Amino acid sequence: MGPVRIAVQIHPQHTDYAGIRDAAMRAEDMGVDVVYNWDHFFPLYGGDPDPNSGAHFECWTMLGAWAEQTDRVQLGALVTCNSYRNPELLADMARTVDHISNGRLILGIGSGWFEKDYTEYGYAFGTAPSRLADLDAAMPRIVHRLENLDPPPARHIPILIGGAGEKVTLRIVAEHADVWHTFGDLDTIARKSEILDEWGDRVGRDASIIDRSIGVKPDQIDQANRFRSIGVTEFTIGLTGPDLDLEPVKPWLAWRDSVDR
Repeated sequence: MGPVRIAVQIHPQHTDYAGIRDAAMRAEDMGVDVVYNWDHFFPLYGGDPDPNSGAHFECWTMLGAWAEQTDRVQLGALVTCNSYRNPELLADMARTVDHISNGRLILGIGSGWFEKDYTEYGYAFGTAPSRLADLDAAMPRIVHRLENLDPPPARHIPILIGGAGEKVTLRIVAEHADVWHTFGDLDTIARKSEILDEWGDRVGRDASIIDRSIGVKPDQIDQANRFRSIGVTEFTIGLTGPDLDLEPVKPWLAWRDSVDR
């Protein structure tokens, strides 16, 4: 089992960019290991009267800025929507941000789900199975392009795949991911982690090398040791505007330091 990492996901909504930049830099200064954003075009919650209305910023241009504005933390999208960019283009973007950051990018990716993004920006929404099929087809193309870019990435870029579908998503994770990200209670994650191991056996890859990453709420700190006991090593706390308060992250950092440092 690898070392514990504490991440924050800065939800790029309901605030200005100066606040987002400040939160990313404060997270680095306080010892957070990874800073994520997300890949959407509209708020996911919190708008009034429409919960999906309000200020919002784009994912990958932001990651390029963070790569210059920070020095130590790893960076990434939690997660990039596969539908929004050609796979070869996405690989090139990832390689470029990896160089800007001196080898700190995590390439997080998933199949997509937020219909308003698709309809407002002119992408075909399709169905959940068709979006998963598109992700399945895109992953070998992304890997191939990363291996053939000039210059190559600054390091092996870790690929994080988000999702929990047992029949398709976990098979894709088993084939391609360095990190698997999901949500759920202890029993759910333990069961799906076992299914991921089974998929590893079926596709001929040792799934034990895939880091387990979960989204948590600040008040779940009392469950941290139990999640770690089933193999979870990365814990992500979400932050939203306008204040992007990092105080709830401090107990998680203290726990990390008590078990790993």
